[in-house]
Amino acid sequence: MASHIERRKFLATLGGAAAWPLAARAQQAPMPVVGYLNLGSPESDVPRLTGLRRGLSQTGYIEGRNLVIEYRWAGNQADRLPALAADLVQLRVAVIVSPGLVATLAAKAATTSIPIVFLVGNDPVQLGLVGSLNRPGGNLTGFNVFANEFGAKGLALLHELVPGTATIGFLENPNNPTFELTTRDVLAAAPVMGLTVQTLKASTDREIDAAFASLVQARTGALLVGNDFVFASRIERLVELAAHHAIPTMYTVREFVVAGGLISYGISLIENYREVGLYTGRILKGEKPADLPIIQSTKFPLIINLKTAKALGLQIPDRLLALADEVIE
Repeated sequence: MASHIERRKFLATLGGAAAWPLAARAQQAPMPVVGYLNLGSPESDVPRLTGLRRGLSQTGYIEGRNLVIEYRWAGNQADRLPALAADLVQLRVAVIVSPGLVATLAAKAATTSIPIVFLVGNDPVQLGLVGSLNRPGGNLTGFNVFANEFGAKGLALLHELVPGTATIGFLENPNNPTFELTTRDVLAAAPVMGLTVQTLKASTDREIDAAFASLVQARTGALLVGNDFVFASRIERLVELAAHHAIPTMYTVREFVVAGGLISYGISLIENYREVGLYTGRILKGEKPADLPIIQSTKFPLIINLKTAKALGLQIPDRLLALADEVIE
């Protein structure tokens, strides 16, 4: 009987000894931390973060359960980004996610060792972010949208939607590296369609308000919004201005139309940032950014909001409805 009791004590001790290293290892292995660096604000980032978290969850990482995300927003003040990037480096985060070119440049300047996953609307090779699309090299990789492809195509679709409009406004950010190229493409395409383009430059809230005031004053019949991070961070504001002034407006991001905008031809923030989340998860699992090729967006869905069209008194042509990838009613 005594030997049986001793054996049970021994097994209990053995079980405790086996469990102790596991508990110790659990305490010694904290949850990985991802740094999120953005020029905008929490309010403007809802679709991006929805996509990012979705992609991370698909690789097995769920914020608050087995992953921590440290957020750093610059509140649309670009001069704050270098200090915010340095703060994330000091925290020794495992990966930095940087939406947009300005945030990515700040992250790149802050570290050459921490992996950075970006999304930019310009060629990352020409921007000097990576060595090549297939083999980025260094500590950066991510997602690339060739934004300059949207201008002329968007103009043609908008012209088809409002064929009676002779002048269309084009809102672009002059600080965007592709500003001149995109503007040139739009201006070159306009005469072929018998259109005049009113070019509008804006990179701040005040300049955006002034641009819409110029449209109203000139009685311009429609507006094409360029593909730019500044505009994609002000979705609600731009949709409100377009509705208030009853200006048919073409966007390059699906989420504008979901928020009540009329029509978009371009990308989906949620889907693109899901891809960013997938890459972030793969890096957390041990893959190197230098070996992960740049993902290039190949899907540019056409989205139409019929409710907004009705409010504007517009009849959507059957051809556009047939071309649409999604119709919101």
